[in-house]
Amino acid sequence: MIRRLALLLALVIAAPAAAQSTFDLGRIEVDPDAEVEVTADALDISQEDGAAVFSGNVTVTQGEMAITAGAVRVTYSEESGEITALSLSGGVTFVTPEEAAEADAAEYDLAAQRLTLTGGVLIQQGPSAIGAESAVIDLAAGTARLEGRVRTVIGGD
Repeated sequence: MIRRLALLLALVIAAPAAAQSTFDLGRIEVDPDAEVEVTADALDISQEDGAAVFSGNVTVTQGEMAITAGAVRVTYSEESGEITALSLSGGVTFVTPEEAAEADAAEYDLAAQRLTLTGGVLIQQGPSAIGAESAVIDLAAGTARLEGRVRTVIGGD
């Protein structure tokens, strides 16, 4: 579980975005063996639907990476106990020393290797940024599609 969560966190920032030749989003280094700490105001676990929901001021940290959200729902496979999906809501931010990303919500389907960011999507690296209303990132194919008034700022000092 911890390794998959760490991989998700790394891929969210490292996933390539469409038409971003000036973005070097593949350089993120995350230690999958680093301790993962999750803090929240509450945790609800449901054996019935195979999910755990962290809610209220959720913060996930691993090494130099931090994620904050209003709530994080983790869904597990009944057969294997592995994580199958993550749903983050209530304003989501991903931050490393070099990059930042934010959206109103995010969904990650591990089987499909698809990350969907919705509502006020903004990905920033140094002085460059790209924003849209939504972004669908296919992690397996290494492709992304941003929609909804896509805007890009490249470079500058």
